[in-house]
Amino acid sequence: MYKIALCDDVAAELSKTKQMLSGYEVKYPDKELMIECFEDAEELCHMVREKGYTPDLILLDIYMHEKTGIEAAKELRNMGNGCRIVFLTTSREHALEAFRVDASQYLVKPLSETVLYPLLDRLLEDIERECRKYVLLRVDGSVLRVAVDDIIYCEAQRKVQKLHLADGSRHLLHMTMTAIYEMLSCYQEFMRVGIAYIVNLEHVDGINAKEIQMAGGVKIYLPRGSYKQLREKYFEYYCERNEE
Repeated sequence: MYKIALCDDVAAELSKTKQMLSGYEVKYPDKELMIECFEDAEELCHMVREKGYTPDLILLDIYMHEKTGIEAAKELRNMGNGCRIVFLTTSREHALEAFRVDASQYLVKPLSETVLYPLLDRLLEDIERECRKYVLLRVDGSVLRVAVDDIIYCEAQRKVQKLHLADGSRHLLHMTMTAIYEMLSCYQEFMRVGIAYIVNLEHVDGINAKEIQMAGGVKIYLPRGSYKQLREKYFEYYCERNEE
């Protein structure tokens, strides 16, 4: 499911855009959309800022009375919100400003399905590809969204497991190592090392008969008899990656 926010202070335009998105869902039933409509930009910013609303894509009108789309986009970016923004407008006057806030596209009204639908195809495909590179992990009673590339390794610590991330942070996971590995095993860069470790091969500097040398100087000692198999998997991963 993709969360899409529509923001336009002209009710007729808002309704028209929503109808087009509903038509897209009918045409592509595998693309389920959760559409939220906002009649002013401050309401949208409030939902993101105060309610934790996290749209995947925002279709945002530029010319609005209380707060312009450009102002809203700047505020969202300052909050750290990196979702895709498509500006809707009747003029190309603000095109340069739009791209300064990392807009994905700038569409001139009136919108048409022939322009909007191919753009949705591309953006939703990009979103789906990026989502596949994140995992959701239960941490201290909440859910943490972690980029796969940021995971260095995970180690077993009795009833909890410790996740080590590239920024130096560590998180205790109330999950079994088996459950964590099942979640990560669809990514070829992860390797199980005995029963106590899961390592990300992207963060491995080297392997010898006794240990794995992780980026940052951490050493993980190998279980007896595991070196040959781990070495082969390590080389296999890098050979496949270099062929892409």
